[in-house]
Amino acid sequence: MSHPKQLLSFWQIVSMNFGFFGIQFSFGLQQSNMSPIYRYLGADEASLPYLWLAGPMTGLLVQPIIGAMSDRTLTRWGRRTPYFLVGAVICSIALFFMPFSSALWMAAGLLWILDAANNVTMEPYRAFVSDKLDPSQHSLGFLMQSAFTGLGQTLSYLTPSLLVLFGMDRDWVNDKSIPYITIIAFILGSIFSLGSILWTVSTTKENPLSDAERDEIMKAPKGVKATFQEIIDAVRDMPLTMKQLALVKLFQWYAMFCYWQYIVLSLSTTLFGTTDEKSPLFREAGLINGQIGGFYNFVAFISAFMLVRFTNRYGPKLVHAICLTLAGIGMITLPFIHDRLLLFVPMVGIGLAWASMMGNPYVMLAGCIPAHRTGVYMGIFNMFIVIPMMIQIFTLPLFYDSWLLGNPENVIRLAGVFLLIAALAVMFVKLENNKAAAPIAGGTIH
Repeated sequence: MSHPKQLLSFWQIVSMNFGFFGIQFSFGLQQSNMSPIYRYLGADEASLPYLWLAGPMTGLLVQPIIGAMSDRTLTRWGRRTPYFLVGAVICSIALFFMPFSSALWMAAGLLWILDAANNVTMEPYRAFVSDKLDPSQHSLGFLMQSAFTGLGQTLSYLTPSLLVLFGMDRDWVNDKSIPYITIIAFILGSIFSLGSILWTVSTTKENPLSDAERDEIMKAPKGVKATFQEIIDAVRDMPLTMKQLALVKLFQWYAMFCYWQYIVLSLSTTLFGTTDEKSPLFREAGLINGQIGGFYNFVAFISAFMLVRFTNRYGPKLVHAICLTLAGIGMITLPFIHDRLLLFVPMVGIGLAWASMMGNPYVMLAGCIPAHRTGVYMGIFNMFIVIPMMIQIFTLPLFYDSWLLGNPENVIRLAGVFLLIAALAVMFVKLENNKAAAPIAGGTIH
């Protein structure tokens, strides 16, 4: 038997999830700044997806492996802690050097390192929350991760605009045309990434394993072959719900990658009629993206608490479908909006969908994931995020100039259509219930 789990206070749960703030600040910096940085360093519009390959490729390789390894790791610091601590250190270093990139290859290489480190941190961190908390507190624990996702990304998107508000010149750039407000944002991200994880590690220790649990881990096969076999076995035994959610995640994450890659170019085209990275208007479009991106992440932050209540009452399928529909409509209409203030309207729907993506797919899985395989299934499920991203990277450039007419606005419209298809696909997911399951990201299914 495992040791009984103590109920934690609200602030203890906040402390144990504070590390997510730094992780998501890092992701927010990538989403809002990597395409402009690539453009400053000479990348053309059609090739932008290829330069985003680091995230999905490292996720595909790292997430299931690290998830499986963390299930069977024994150290004096715990099972999960070594992974997200080492990942945070490497992430912090990569963030610091990213805005000082002198060439396109350097920025792309640092993104590979950064995304690998983030993936090493992410999966054990989610499993850590499931390990640490009593089942009655799983909902609050994962809700808190969703909240810190919204807060971290809100601040990362808004940091350049806040620096301008505090007196920095938005047109002050280095010899590669990278604005200094972007450089400072990445330096702050480097500090937050490591500092927030150190806070969690220092305030929250992993629960001790029982003798039986330790014996089981000790007896488990070790090495690379055993790790891959565990992943293969888990894929073979994949619950039906998980298989059906793969189609949902295909369309929703293809759409989100389109949005993050091309939103600055789309805004620059819609509002200013240019995609010239040397133009002050292009930098202005980057600031506007930071403002509306910060807003939709703030919507995600505050709606994370609200969505749990609606999910418990109406079910995760219906709630997720509605949120995706609102986001799809928002993205389709976004390129038609020429008023800066009106741009915030579709961001409400995008923010609701973003909050739902961070929680409701996991809620749908809650009833069918075996508790002793939480780590490996977390990793595999998140492969359903990175595989659509890889598909997007290798397919979008093939029809960017032909079908989409070389217009970044049409990429955003395509993203909207795919979110509507994802919303429809959600409604065909059949929810399973397994009493041996580990509640994940929102508690049990009602």
